[in-house]
Amino acid sequence: MAGPLFTDDFKIDPYWWEAAPPRPINDSVPEAADVVVIGGGYAGLSTALELARNGTDVVVLEAEDFGHGASSRNGGGVSGTNVGKGPTAGAISPVERALGKERMQQLLAGGAESMANLESMIQREKLDCHYVRCGRFVGAYTPAHYDTMATKVASLNASGDYGAALLPQAEQRREIATDFYFGGMTIEGSGSVHPAMLQMGLLQRCQDNGVTLCAHTPMQGISREGEGFLVATSAGIIKAGEVVVGTNGYTGKKTPWLRRRLIQAASYIIATEERDEDEIRALIPNNRTMADSKRVLNYYRLSPDGRRVLFGGRARLAPGDASDRAGILYRQMLDVFPQLDGIKISHAWTGGIAFTFDFLPHMGRQNGVHYMAGCNGAGVAMMTYLGTQTALKILDKANRPCPFDELPFPTKPFYTGTAWFLPIVSSYYGLRDYIDRSRAA
Repeated sequence: MAGPLFTDDFKIDPYWWEAAPPRPINDSVPEAADVVVIGGGYAGLSTALELARNGTDVVVLEAEDFGHGASSRNGGGVSGTNVGKGPTAGAISPVERALGKERMQQLLAGGAESMANLESMIQREKLDCHYVRCGRFVGAYTPAHYDTMATKVASLNASGDYGAALLPQAEQRREIATDFYFGGMTIEGSGSVHPAMLQMGLLQRCQDNGVTLCAHTPMQGISREGEGFLVATSAGIIKAGEVVVGTNGYTGKKTPWLRRRLIQAASYIIATEERDEDEIRALIPNNRTMADSKRVLNYYRLSPDGRRVLFGGRARLAPGDASDRAGILYRQMLDVFPQLDGIKISHAWTGGIAFTFDFLPHMGRQNGVHYMAGCNGAGVAMMTYLGTQTALKILDKANRPCPFDELPFPTKPFYTGTAWFLPIVSSYYGLRDYIDRSRAA
């Protein structure tokens, strides 16, 4: 793959795997367990860890190596602000229109609580994952987008410990070495993490606490037996008291009810080759995570060592080849940072994400099976939170109901979980972004 755009050692693997590659832990499948968790990402591992620490016998089933999925492929931005955020820069989200301002503030408070939950977990478990509460800058793609941010800032600050503030265009170089945006907003209550090290840390703590970890053991079916369940796997049948599904963007046809409620899409990221630390850190002087207000958004940050730019986005919503999408992301990166022209790409990768029709995360039970899904592209804090909350619900130890528990979980007529419409939607949103920017110019 070497060429003008790529380094000689270019890889179609996540940059994060250099420090924390996937692990093929494959314990023997038992005949019975208190709880079977399906999915070995943040959601499944945080559920299993909380249960195991409270004396529960837990099995985690993973269809691939542990660390193969989105939990080790994301951009490593940590935020609870994405709750109810649809593909629009409007001041009022679709959720707020449907549920009202008070309910929206309760959900945003849950987003803030997801941040606190993750930070508490990292501290309690002593997870070495480069976590820092660095804050986030969201760039306004047009002046109209900036105007709507005042309402968003007020809503966030009224709902939780977000520390949001407007930043006018004249001052934005305090945060980012570009004039591409029309100002933006900063959110102090956000952070960054090495996502694969976080997942591997959770995996190790699960192993330390006696969780049975079964890689390359896909679930093949769930059926009721009395008060419990029979979980069929590729290595045998497990009798379980409870079953938890935490597969999110990798939800398969064996759980059709959940699959019908998720729009499974793809996100893409590139990592640049290393440059001098002073040169790279000057691009984002306060080391924040970054995003913008486009419908087809970009998100980006510096690598933990400050020597690379990691630049992601929905280059295409549909799954595809990461190297093919790398050129799109590269051009978008140069729109923001033209001073990087000529830098090469060392890694390009993709991962599965799951949107919901109401743009909300969800947890609950369907026919007795627990589920948590739908982080809408911002799952580091939210999926660990929903996993912890699901475990507390099973243990009957929750102090109060989680605000995302048992929300109405909509789907669409005739939708089966195959998002054939993604190329059309992606093109439409891209056109809307282009028109908005053209009018602003």
